[in-house]
Amino acid sequence: MKIFCIGRNYVAHAKELKNDLPTNPIIFMKPSTAMLIDEKPFYHPEFSTNIHFELELVLKISKNGKHISEKFANDYYQEIGLGIDFTARDLQNDLKEKGLPWELAKSFDNSAVVGKFLDKKTMDEANIGFSLLQNGQIKQDGTSRDLIFSFNDLIVYISKYFTLQKGDLIYTGTPAGVGKVNVGDVLEGFIGEQKLLHCEVK
Repeated sequence: MKIFCIGRNYVAHAKELKNDLPTNPIIFMKPSTAMLIDEKPFYHPEFSTNIHFELELVLKISKNGKHISEKFANDYYQEIGLGIDFTARDLQNDLKEKGLPWELAKSFDNSAVVGKFLDKKTMDEANIGFSLLQNGQIKQDGTSRDLIFSFNDLIVYISKYFTLQKGDLIYTGTPAGVGKVNVGDVLEGFIGEQKLLHCEVK
C-alpha cells in the first residue's frame, strides 16, 4: 500500500506559504508506517516545535492501473474520504532551504491521519465542500472545485510513473488555513455536515 501526497494543489495555500504555483503535480510519498487510523491519538513528536495540520480529500484506489488515460481515470476510485497530512514545518523549511528532500518533515510515523470514506456516488465530485475544526473553531474550509489538478489529472499523472494498486491512497492537496497543533488539541474533519475524521493531539 502506497500513500501519494500532492503539494500546492490549491492556489491560496501555495500563496500562504509563499510558494510558486506548479505547472505539474508535486508528488511526494509517505510509508505505510505514517498511517494513523481508527481515531487513534497523534502523539506530538519531540523533533519538531511546529507541527502543522493539513486537511485533504483522499482518494482510495479501487483497482490496479498503469499509464491510465484521462477517459478511464474516474474508474480507478470509488470512495473519497478525509485525511490530515501532518507536517513538521520547521524541518520542512530547513530542508527546502538546503535543497533536500522533505521526508523527515512529511513522512514520519503517524503523519498521515486517515478518516472514514464515502461512496463517491453520494457527492458531486467537482464541488465537494470540506472543513477542519481545531478545538471547535473552523480553521480550513475548502472545496474540490478549487483544485489546480483534478482527481482525474492526478491519477493520470501519478500512473505515468507509479503503478497504482488497490488500496493505495492519494492525498489530493490542502486548502489555505493550515496551522500549528498543540498538545491537547482536538481536530475534526467534515465533508459537508458529515464528520469523517477525529484526532486528538497528545
